[in-house]
Amino acid sequence: MTILVIAEHDNASLKPETAKVINAASQIGGDIHLLVAGSDCAAVAEEAKTLSGVAKVLLADNAVYSAHLAQNLSKLVVEVAGDYSHILAPASSQGKDLLPRVAALLDVAQLSDVVEVVDADTFVRPVYAGNAMATVQSLDDKKVMTVRPSAFDAAGNDGAAELVAVGSVHEASTEFVSQALTESERPELGSAGVIISGGRGMGSGENFELLEALADKMGAAVGASRAAVDAGFVPNDLQVGQTGKIVAPELYIAVGISGAIQHLAGMKDSKVIVAINKDPDAPIFQVADYGLTADLFEAVPALTKLI
Repeated sequence: MTILVIAEHDNASLKPETAKVINAASQIGGDIHLLVAGSDCAAVAEEAKTLSGVAKVLLADNAVYSAHLAQNLSKLVVEVAGDYSHILAPASSQGKDLLPRVAALLDVAQLSDVVEVVDADTFVRPVYAGNAMATVQSLDDKKVMTVRPSAFDAAGNDGAAELVAVGSVHEASTEFVSQALTESERPELGSAGVIISGGRGMGSGENFELLEALADKMGAAVGASRAAVDAGFVPNDLQVGQTGKIVAPELYIAVGISGAIQHLAGMKDSKVIVAINKDPDAPIFQVADYGLTADLFEAVPALTKLI
């Protein structure tokens, strides 16, 4: 049994999600190969070689893969799929775009958002916005599956994998035009160890400066609930929840967030959850490890001053 993991990267370095998918693959068992497809991405392949548990790194380095377009990258994955029993990728926007195409080309059913490995054929995934967990079994010869990175710890970096060049050049009929990225000195929301999120209770976008001041002191990322995003307080790239980013930091501080199920689905796997809300009956307190019933406009500045 051999497993193929699709590396996620920016052509310069691996994204943390890849190491977490490697850990998930190791729980399935068998040899793990990692596919690095991109342009001028030799440095990524060298980094990938050090991931614990990876036996071989497959490098497809060509300009046609620079933008990681699912249209031609899926054809590359199918070309190298060969005798692999499992094909895994992070359940990110890229993975969710790529693997359904791969599954269709291989004529197999895709398994989405896997959070637990039971055995080589059986996996657990959330349904009903995370309110229930479904244990599913695949009888396909190849298991094509996206893995929720927040459900797994990252693999170590004491490996020494073999590097092999692979793949034909598959042109895409679609064209990459441009990409607009939000730049921030704070950690990326999906990989931050500490996240401070604000909800509708923040009242306005200007009041998020209270959270930003606290986040800067703690080296944390800033997030938001959908209610805060829909109200126009902050941009949607900060949204945590079922339709936003799924996170599982060491510490999650929810400020002025009532705790709607859609938000809880995106952060309830956090190691420690702290809630600050003036409503003692807010649902967020049901999942919080520590709860403070207080006015956030008094509590947050006081907390910032103490740190």
